[in-house]
Amino acid sequence: MSKTTVTFEYEKETKNSVRYQEKPEEGKAPIMGTLYVQKWYAGSSKTLEITIDKKD
Repeated sequence: MSKTTVTFEYEKETKNSVRYQEKPEEGKAPIMGTLYVQKWYAGSSKTLEITIDKKD
């Protein structure tokens, strides 16, 4: 099991959602890339963090 926290920064708004782009650690490839979050939840947040718990 390993946990990773991924940070996303605001990119743009679409019709019903807000698009965030992953900001990977320097020298590492993105894990998720782009994230779409519904406007009612995202609100005016400019940064989101998601923790992924990988269970093998």
